[in-house]
Amino acid sequence: MGKAPTVIGVLTEPPAPSWWKANRHKVLGVTGLLIGYWIGTHLHGAPEQQPETPRPGHTTPAPAAPGKHPTRTAHGLAA
Repeated sequence: MGKAPTVIGVLTEPPAPSWWKANRHKVLGVTGLLIGYWIGTHLHGAPEQQPETPRPGHTTPAPAAPGKHPTRTAHGLAA
């Protein structure tokens, strides 16, 4: 008969990967998303320049002349 089969190599199952090797793509992806979110919410453009002198939010009318009432009525000026 023929020759007996010869063993060339032995197949073995590799050991299971460590937790880091199995999940590093998830950890790095979530970390990148969190850093991107933080940069997007905290990084603003250049601050706007403030005017040198603050301006009032509203103006008041000039005081009325003594003896005259500044309110108008339906018939004209009030006396």
